[in-house]
Amino acid sequence: MMSKTTDKTAKGKAVGGDNPEGKPANPPGNPGDKPAESPGETPQTNQPSAAPEASEGGAPAAQAPEATADEGAAKKSEPAKEAPPPPEKDPGVHFSVGLEDCKAIVGESAELVCKLSKADCEGLWYKDGKELAASTEGVAISKDGATHKLKIQKVTEEFAGKYKFEVEGRKTEAVIIVEDPPRCDAKDLEALAKPRVIKTNQRVEFKIPFIGHEPMKVQWYKEGEELAHDVNCKIEISEGHSRLVLIKQQRKDSGEIKIKIKNEFGTAEATSSLVVLDKPTQPLGPLEIIEATSNCIEIKWRPPKDDGGCPITNYHLERNQVGRNTWKKIGQIPAEAHYKDTDVEHGKRYCYRIRSETSEGISDVLETEDVQAGTKAYPGAPSAPKVVSAFKNYITLSWVPPTNTGGSNILGYNLEKRKKGSNLWGLVHPPEEPIRPKKYDCKDVIEGMEYEFRVSAINVSGAGEPSAPSEFVFARDPKHRPGKVTDLKVTDSTYNTLSLSWTKPKEEKGVHDEPKGYFVEIRPAESTEWERSNSNAIIMTFFTVKGLKPMAMYWVRVTAVNEGGEGEPQELKNYILAMPPPVRPRFTDIKIKSFMVVRAGNAAQFNINFVASPRPEIIWLKDGVPVPKRVTISNTEGCSQILIASAERSDSGIYTIIVKNIVGQETLSIEIRVTDEPKPPGPIDLDENVPGTVTVSWTPSVDEKRDDRLHYMVTKRDSSKRTWHTVADRIFNNKFTVCNIMPGREYQFRVYAKNDMGLSAPSESQKWLITAKKEKFTLILPESKTCNLERPPKFLVPLKLHSAPDGYECYMSCAVRGSPSPHVTWYRNNININTDTNYYITNTCGVCSMLILRVGTKDTGDYKVVAENPLGRAECSTHLTVRE
Repeated sequence: MMSKTTDKTAKGKAVGGDNPEGKPANPPGNPGDKPAESPGETPQTNQPSAAPEASEGGAPAAQAPEATADEGAAKKSEPAKEAPPPPEKDPGVHFSVGLEDCKAIVGESAELVCKLSKADCEGLWYKDGKELAASTEGVAISKDGATHKLKIQKVTEEFAGKYKFEVEGRKTEAVIIVEDPPRCDAKDLEALAKPRVIKTNQRVEFKIPFIGHEPMKVQWYKEGEELAHDVNCKIEISEGHSRLVLIKQQRKDSGEIKIKIKNEFGTAEATSSLVVLDKPTQPLGPLEIIEATSNCIEIKWRPPKDDGGCPITNYHLERNQVGRNTWKKIGQIPAEAHYKDTDVEHGKRYCYRIRSETSEGISDVLETEDVQAGTKAYPGAPSAPKVVSAFKNYITLSWVPPTNTGGSNILGYNLEKRKKGSNLWGLVHPPEEPIRPKKYDCKDVIEGMEYEFRVSAINVSGAGEPSAPSEFVFARDPKHRPGKVTDLKVTDSTYNTLSLSWTKPKEEKGVHDEPKGYFVEIRPAESTEWERSNSNAIIMTFFTVKGLKPMAMYWVRVTAVNEGGEGEPQELKNYILAMPPPVRPRFTDIKIKSFMVVRAGNAAQFNINFVASPRPEIIWLKDGVPVPKRVTISNTEGCSQILIASAERSDSGIYTIIVKNIVGQETLSIEIRVTDEPKPPGPIDLDENVPGTVTVSWTPSVDEKRDDRLHYMVTKRDSSKRTWHTVADRIFNNKFTVCNIMPGREYQFRVYAKNDMGLSAPSESQKWLITAKKEKFTLILPESKTCNLERPPKFLVPLKLHSAPDGYECYMSCAVRGSPSPHVTWYRNNININTDTNYYITNTCGVCSMLILRVGTKDTGDYKVVAENPLGRAECSTHLTVRE
């Protein structure tokens, strides 16, 4: 730790400003340092004094007299002379080693040491600004040459503070920090460290005294896990000591016990260990078999995983012979986990029970697996017997000895036979007379019966496993080989398979016998070796060869076989190509679409499925020329796909697929129209060339030139309606005349462009008002006559028959007179409709009219107008037909 000094003792500089070489900081003739300040004050070091200081001998230092101007001038005129060097001044005392801060623990000693550059100097010690006398209690001040020491024999908290040593105006400072961490006596630690050994279910106690500054935190741990106060754990903490009591401890509770004591100055730890004794656990398997002979079994096992805290003294062994219910006590054996059992019988199997024993008791039992004494080694199985020859009264067989003899010589063989369809095997020789050679003539057969045979080898341990059975063989004289198959032909083929059929060969007594099976062989054109397609003879007269290479060339033949051997093979006259039968190309999609509309920017894709053999050539054309590169064509077997990733209007056209092979060709065309919702038409003009009509004309849509299927639709709305009504559709020019324009109404029109994708946004006209023309007339008043004007109602203009299209408006009118003015009522199918809001009814000066804004099939029927006044009643009727 760095010392708190003002004289820079770390670099060997004393207070007063000495240079690195140890020379005085003030040159000769300058004022010196200040005298030391009184105790308790901090001297201001490294500051020059305003008054001259006494020299080292006590006399004040004389100042150099100033030179006069004449003397200066005279000196200038005189030649320059070297000035004598000034006398060296004593640099004074300084610190070569300063005080350093230190930490001290309560009750221990502490020491502050500093070293001066001179040994004949005396200094003063201060604590917190107060001078320390040599007689201060608990403090020893000493001097050894230039070394000055302050030693505290037994530190208490009162000794903490700032200490200073001062000599001749120079000083060095340091701080003593007093700490009081938790501490335990060495004897107590040694006593706690001794292991506590107890038995199961006993209690144990750990306690230790300690000292240190309060408050302190005490924690007990077992195997690194902090303990908490519970039923089986009691923790007591009082001033100066702590106690841990553990109750009913088990073997698993063994482990390290630790106490940790903390306060603000540090941490103290102490450890002990707990050993809980218990009976050992069972010995560990599996059993290691060192020797298992006909008269000895030597075994080895592993000691228990946990000996219970005590060494193993003995093992207890018992033995059981497999198949018996009793256990034989072998007794105790020493602590070595090893036993050699010599009381065994050859070929018998034994298992053992083992328990371990310590001073605390006997463990649970380890029961071993079975061990066989003198394990028998039987020979392996010979090869399957091979039929050498067969006659009606004996069958000759041979075999190959086993490769595994069981470690001893083969003493002979057992040969067994079994009739076809039977599950029983029987020896063909007496059991006590095994066969010694590797060949045997079996005479124990019945003519015409079919047999199979198996053989097993015998050594000193006995007979081993039997071999695989031989082929079935008839006990009869040898047969003649079959003849050639006939009518060999190909019934079907693909790129990987070939199907054949044939007729079995004819029997010729004494020349060819009946075949029992067939072998199909193929030979690639580039090879000279025939390969069998079936490993075992087939009894059917048809077969499918698989695994052919597409379009490869093969030769094919079929051979009949029976017990007499193989007949002469029958070969196809020509080679065969691995391909399906020739098929003219034909499209298989019945409901394929011939027209497709695609929105511009979307993908256009369709698949064409077909059948053709051999694999056809596929060509795609667009409007009679090859499709552009941006169109992707994918061909697989039986399918061709065309894909336009992002369709453009230029992709519209007729796409034709041509599928052709050596048999023929087939074509199919599909029209693709790439379009988008059309742009709206331009501005609309309205003209009234004929009274009662309006001619609507508009500027064509910009898409009209590049879309030959684009057309227009015109809708209108008049001031008497809120809805738009279509007046014309599928208009392929830019003009349309609208009829039935009624004077006095305000009309507005919209024009839409339409194509296969739908409607454009509308182009809307301005509002058009059809004004009623007023004619001038002259009023001639007749001479007034006195007359009676009252008369009954009479229809001057009756209703007419009406036939209106569905969705259009219908207007009916009639004229009636009468005085007083008659009351007019409208009827539909004899139902009053005067108050029905679906009908617009007016009666102006005897002109009665009714308007149906948009007729439908529901409006079909008989309409009647009835006029009534006090003088009479009149009516007229009509019929309305709505056309769909």
